[in-house]
Amino acid sequence: MKPTDNSEKNNLHPRNLHRSRYDFELLIANCPELKAQVAVNNHGIETIDFSNPLSVKLLNKALLKTYYDIQNWDIPKNYLCPPIPGRTDYIHYLADLLAETNNGTIPQGSSVLGLDVGTGSNCIYPILGNAVYGWDFVGTDIDRKAIENCSKIIEANPKLIEAISLQQQTESRFIFKNIITPEDRFTFTMCNPPFHASAEEANKSTVRKVSNLNPKDKKKVNPVLNFGGQNAELWCDGGELRFITQMIYESAKYATQCLWFTTLVSKRDNLYSIYKTLNKVNAVDIKTIDMAQGQKTSRIVAWTFLSENQQKAWNFENA
Repeated sequence: MKPTDNSEKNNLHPRNLHRSRYDFELLIANCPELKAQVAVNNHGIETIDFSNPLSVKLLNKALLKTYYDIQNWDIPKNYLCPPIPGRTDYIHYLADLLAETNNGTIPQGSSVLGLDVGTGSNCIYPILGNAVYGWDFVGTDIDRKAIENCSKIIEANPKLIEAISLQQQTESRFIFKNIITPEDRFTFTMCNPPFHASAEEANKSTVRKVSNLNPKDKKKVNPVLNFGGQNAELWCDGGELRFITQMIYESAKYATQCLWFTTLVSKRDNLYSIYKTLNKVNAVDIKTIDMAQGQKTSRIVAWTFLSENQQKAWNFENA
């Protein structure tokens, strides 16, 4: 009999389906390819090599198929492969945020429209948001190849065709400009911004991450091979703070067209400057939601320009 570990990941959102250890027997049944990647570790627990991009990708395919009814999902080589549990948490915390202005009830269905800034080649937030709550999404990215792959994923899963639309941001210095039209009305925006300021900084972080996952093999590990990520996914000039600052200034131009603007903030030290900028653009309500992202703590910063009465008057039925 295989040893099992039923310990619960208490740092994940209470509604997250991945609080318990992965059920590899079930996952392999749905994705036989995963079997070759699973091994028993020194503690007698089944697991995968999380520093191996193929292992992580196949785990994702199995999770998406098993729990979210996504039958076909893939990403190009060297693109980011997101951890499903952490990405799902962002969706659940957004749901809680929306419930606060909907009489405590999480709004579900296509009346909720989200804008995913930097959706990447994996389209993961729109997929999860639609699967869990039935929300519709617009996914944007500056990378044409990423948008093309998202399109393939959507076409390969017919239930996503009406729910997710895509748009390439053709001017990389902008975030919402060219994307939000005067007729648009988004329930929320979300973003996992590039948080490194340079390619060198991103590479050092990757080497550190690989070393933590494989301390015995750190000299053998090639970070380019083991962790995907295009430049736009990993770093931008000025890093996370400059990107979010730009987002905040742009959001003020669409103040009445979105209920909540949100973003992940990886570095706690950036919060002071972010709050300062939000106050400068006269954000009416600012919230910080702590959450876990794998082995580290992250947080969501959310802001709105709508008054409390305007928030409560937001019509989720006709959004």
